[in-house]
Amino acid sequence: QVQLVESGGGLVQAGASLRLSCAASGRTFSTYTKGWFRQAPGKEREFVAAMSWSGNIIYYADSVKGRFTVSRDNAKNTVYLQMNSLKPEDTAVYYCAARSGPPVVPVLEYDYWGQGTQVTVSS
Repeated sequence: QVQLVESGGGLVQAGASLRLSCAASGRTFSTYTKGWFRQAPGKEREFVAAMSWSGNIIYYADSVKGRFTVSRDNAKNTVYLQMNSLKPEDTAVYYCAARSGPPVVPVLEYDYWGQGTQVTVSS
């Protein structure tokens, strides 16, 4: 069993940066793929980024490539999403997710989810 708790969201102006954290509990955390997703009002939840347990496989959505960076610290059971050059269209609730297989994009392929953290980017 893996439990995930996100933090680090907030209200920022366009062009600013935020770093989201996802703290995990569960002794198998280090072997799980971690993903970040987001859901804007009235829209479906969408993939943002994912990293394999070893860190050698990383995927990003085209909309965030070059601006967002995912990383993880298995010793601290934490995964991060560094978000730079934020845009108003990045406004959403951001979720951390985990799965036991390799990184994939589909939302339904992830087994464990956090409660989400709100990110609001003003223009």
